[in-house]
Amino acid sequence: QVQLVESGGGLVQAGGSLRLSCAASGRGFSSFAMGWFRQAPGKERDVVAAINWRGSSTYYADSVKGRFTISRDNAKNTVYLQMNSLKSEDTAVYYCAARSSHVSNYYTRSYEYTYWGQGTQVTVSS
Repeated sequence: QVQLVESGGGLVQAGGSLRLSCAASGRGFSSFAMGWFRQAPGKERDVVAAINWRGSSTYYADSVKGRFTISRDNAKNTVYLQMNSLKSEDTAVYYCAARSSHVSNYYTRSYEYTYWGQGTQVTVSS
């Protein structure tokens, strides 16, 4: 069983930065593809960024390209989301997700993921 715990959310002014972390417990993290999703009130949960198990391939939603960076440290069983130039529309609960993957793919659909964190709130004030 894998448990994911997000941290790093909070309240920030527009234009500011936050770094989210997702720490995984259990074995196999280095073979997991990881993703960050977000869900605003009344909206669907959408992918923000994704990364393959190697860390060699990444995906970003158009809305965050050039502002957000996903990375991972397999030695620390942790994936990160660096968020810069934050906008009010980035306000949401951010979720970390994981799935086992034996190919060097990233995944962008929520149903493709097996494990989910509890979420961390990010609020950007304008």
